[in-house]
Amino acid sequence: MTPVLAPSVADPAWWRTAVIYQLYVRSFADGNGDGTGDLAGVRQRLGYLKSLGVDAIWFTPWYPSPLADGGYDVADYRDIDPRFGTLTEAEAFIQEALALGIRTIIDVVPNHISDQHPWFQEALTAGPGSPERERFWFHPGKGANGDEMPTNWVSNFQGDTWTRTTNPDGSPGEWYLHLFTPEQPDLNWNHPDVRREHEDILKFWFDRGVAGVRIDSAALLIKDAELPEVGEKQGPGAHPTEDRDELHEVYRSWRAIADSYPGTRVLVGEVWVPDIVRFTNYLRPDEMHTAFNFDFLARPWGAASFRDSIEGTLAAHAPVGAPSTWVLSNHDVTRPVTRYGREDSAFAFLKKRFGVPTDPDLGHDRARAAALLVAALPGSLYIYQGDELGLPEVEDLPRELIQDPMHYRSGGVDPGRDGCRVPLPWTGEAPPFGFSPGEVEPWLPQPASWRRLTVEAQDADPNSTLNLYRAALRLRRELVELAQAPLVWWDDATGSAEVLAFRRGDGFACVVNTSEDPVTLPPLRSGATVLLSSAPLDGDALPGNSAAWLRLPDTIPNTTLTPGTGRREADARPQ
Repeated sequence: MTPVLAPSVADPAWWRTAVIYQLYVRSFADGNGDGTGDLAGVRQRLGYLKSLGVDAIWFTPWYPSPLADGGYDVADYRDIDPRFGTLTEAEAFIQEALALGIRTIIDVVPNHISDQHPWFQEALTAGPGSPERERFWFHPGKGANGDEMPTNWVSNFQGDTWTRTTNPDGSPGEWYLHLFTPEQPDLNWNHPDVRREHEDILKFWFDRGVAGVRIDSAALLIKDAELPEVGEKQGPGAHPTEDRDELHEVYRSWRAIADSYPGTRVLVGEVWVPDIVRFTNYLRPDEMHTAFNFDFLARPWGAASFRDSIEGTLAAHAPVGAPSTWVLSNHDVTRPVTRYGREDSAFAFLKKRFGVPTDPDLGHDRARAAALLVAALPGSLYIYQGDELGLPEVEDLPRELIQDPMHYRSGGVDPGRDGCRVPLPWTGEAPPFGFSPGEVEPWLPQPASWRRLTVEAQDADPNSTLNLYRAALRLRRELVELAQAPLVWWDDATGSAEVLAFRRGDGFACVVNTSEDPVTLPPLRSGATVLLSSAPLDGDALPGNSAAWLRLPDTIPNTTLTPGTGRREADARPQ
């Protein structure tokens, strides 16, 4: 193993304000010329990530996988998929990134594994009643011949959650549970082997210098062994597959492991739990460090909607002392440029359909403004690769090239998630835009129109989305207010209900105009100056669907500020 440089112990709270870049390996950069992104390509582009200004990189699963679900069907946690490189390359990358001040966060998927994992293959071979099957949820079917599924639970990818096995003699066998695809059998977290294995996986990667772990589907691990139907049992924690109280014991054990390593090693949860109190239970001091804030991501464009989400998020996190997380998209979600250009700009998986119109210019403007908004909020910031380039969702992929199981399990109605996973454009005037060397076709085709959105093209344009992100992340690092000061609403910054305005400390303000029309910024007449804006101002007027960061002089009054948690006071100037 490569000599390990541990993450620095000099900044134990790095994760509270970190900028974390989500890297989908298949689509970031292809170093070996086979059309698929890999670690060689990532290592070649480390300078780009350093210049962008990120503090950490979160890798989506890079392990060996049949790719039935984009890598979230893991066959071996202690190796790297040969399409992406080798374990030696991963170890080298972790150290090279640390030398540049960039930490590495890996993805684990504890709810399930690949059906090609040795454990599941052993379970199929061993047969009913075997110890090997106890690591999963094998169960006889209902009905006279066991032909009916054990439950009618619905898959997260739509469709059924049970698949029937076949016995060696060809007769129908037991059923096994999969909350996602049949290629992703759920693990039984009541079994000590399962818990011990995942604790060892954490140690394996912490030993190699990773700074954190992102936990996929973190609220789904524990199931009710009585297999009740959804709704049979009532009350908090009574759902048969979601947010069960026994989960917290698992994450307390994981936190103890993380805390045993030098430097702060963080646990980041993908926690889809609508009840705010139960959501923040995962963020108690002896459990996860942070969890994704999906509420803000799913909100429609608008000042009132954004403010409601921000206030609720900050208020929920305050009692447990955890920082909020802010994210506009990820590898599962329609890109902001496309989403914010739609009449209904909210996001919901079940609403995804082919042919929904979008206004790309409107989406572009709103996505830039939203980038400044989230970068100015207190907490940590996640950026999904390509959002810093203003990439739109690719919605015209040939149907035969779509690989996402969400598309197929919906009967072809849902376009799936591949449109946000198209390989990045780096240089040149035609595909593959420097993603692969030469003229190798990428694993998903890039639109020819992306020639205007390459890193090379945007490097040369001071007004590009890439340079907007670079400037915002530089100011986020430099301005002490953005690291330390709480958020207070500035309700009369413009006098418009369609404007979202807040201050961080005495000297910084963010103003977001969510209307279609320009609004006057009176602070500019009182000595305030523009630090950064998503669109050029016309004198003291902020255009519609745009945002600005302001440097405020001491003369700006503070009598109309409101604490960010929603509690109104006459003067909320932070002390």
